[in-house]
Amino acid sequence: MAKVKKPQRVTPRLPRGFVDREADDLRTQDKMLATIRRVYESYGFEPVETPVFEFTDALGKFLPDSDRPNEGVFSLQDDDEQWMSLRYDLTAPLARFVAENYETLPKPYRSYRAGYVFRNEKPGPGRFRQFMQFDADIVGAPNVSADAEMAMMMADTMEALGIPRGQYVIRVNNRKVLDGVLEAIGLGGEENAGRRLTVLRAIDKLDKFGVEGVRLLLGEGRKDESGDFTPGAGLDDAAIQRLLVSYVGTSFRIDDEEIREQSAKTGEPALLGNIAGEETYRDNRAIIGFWRNAVGESLVGTEGVNECSAIEELCRGAGYGPGRIEFSASVVRGLEYYTGPVFEAELLFDVVNEKGQKVQFGSVGGGGRYDGLVSRFMSQPVPATGFSIGVSRLMTALKNLGRLETSTRTGPVVVTVMDRDRMADYQAMATKLREALNPKDGNGEFLGPVVPVEVFQGNPKQFGKQLQYADRRNSPCVVIQGGDEKAAGKVQVKDLALGKEMSAEITDNAEWREARAGQELVDESEMIEAVTAILARQAGASRP
Repeated sequence: MAKVKKPQRVTPRLPRGFVDREADDLRTQDKMLATIRRVYESYGFEPVETPVFEFTDALGKFLPDSDRPNEGVFSLQDDDEQWMSLRYDLTAPLARFVAENYETLPKPYRSYRAGYVFRNEKPGPGRFRQFMQFDADIVGAPNVSADAEMAMMMADTMEALGIPRGQYVIRVNNRKVLDGVLEAIGLGGEENAGRRLTVLRAIDKLDKFGVEGVRLLLGEGRKDESGDFTPGAGLDDAAIQRLLVSYVGTSFRIDDEEIREQSAKTGEPALLGNIAGEETYRDNRAIIGFWRNAVGESLVGTEGVNECSAIEELCRGAGYGPGRIEFSASVVRGLEYYTGPVFEAELLFDVVNEKGQKVQFGSVGGGGRYDGLVSRFMSQPVPATGFSIGVSRLMTALKNLGRLETSTRTGPVVVTVMDRDRMADYQAMATKLREALNPKDGNGEFLGPVVPVEVFQGNPKQFGKQLQYADRRNSPCVVIQGGDEKAAGKVQVKDLALGKEMSAEITDNAEWREARAGQELVDESEMIEAVTAILARQAGASRP
């Protein structure tokens, strides 16, 4: 007779680039999201939700990572053989939603949404394939006043989360300015579209590689520490020098003498900023003036400079001047659908990276104007602008600052089970406690924080296991009623925190059993009062 093979056990394993998240982190995240939501709603934004799957052609191909088999997204075919993809951001699905419901939505349409997005990219330290974003967008607003409002709202969000001024900055740039600068150095026209994109991605690496690293990426290319080589844009030395001095040098120190010479030629003030962190440059109007010279005769570049000037005036007039909102050449944004102003929220405090180096924390969100995204679905132009916060990265930043401590909630009051045949009695006790400890108003809304109450649902044979369970659940107290207590109309209420405290002072085992540390016998009618007293005592002890 053939031997029956035992079924192989499946090995529990987590796919690379994905993480499990437990209760404390989720509660902490909920607290942070509630703060962001209040800021967004104070600006008139309303929630909307779109599904995680969209038809692939509706999402479009805008991700910069093109060296993956399915181009940066996770895709599958449905029963109709139509390709669907997990969303890679929350903006492309919003564009589809607006186009599909355009006639019924108010214009401009203000919305916010939080949700997970998915990237089929190589995972690494701090780089995940699934992560949460929290977006706000205005669709149907053609004026840059909407972009200015986005930047101001992001500044308000940072401060509402407890990040003080001086430890964050909202940096602003304009893709039209970038296009104008590139046109001025001879990279205009469709034939140079690929090289322009390479230049933009090189400038986007300023914070990571510094000016010298960007200089290499603008030229023949750069070899990293591992020996991997990244091909460059192939610009000649004159074009690189003009780009770095007249544009990049307005925000970052490259060579003081070069900047002074450029200043003498243009009549603009010498802007000696830096990327080392000693002192950032904060003269927004002077930077915009430098950019005006950098774009030369380019019409699109001049339009972008004028938009930057308007945003600067609007922000400064509303009290969001330098120190909160600043203009910077470093803001490029990797997604290709941006068409005008772009911005990033950057945190300025130092952290230690995985290599043990002290670095600035950096960006926690960004966005910009994407006037062509909704129009892909329609026969008319639909202007739009928006901002996206990286939720997990922002949570990490807040914990580094001590502004968002891990949320540890008191565990449940546990009704123990002494007799399995009396489960109905135990459930009735739990119901009484649940209703008394969680009062509601006339509309059924809870009047305060919820106090959980549960009946132990494991194996009741070993009572010690029930207490161990309650302890692991961070329970404040347990309720005990055996047959004798039931016959006498009594109930035992055990304060677990007090029990631990008293047990630490008792060394004799017999004395400990006799003392029944932290435990009292009360009438059934006094059960709620006894539990309430324990909760109040523990709440008072936990206050600083």
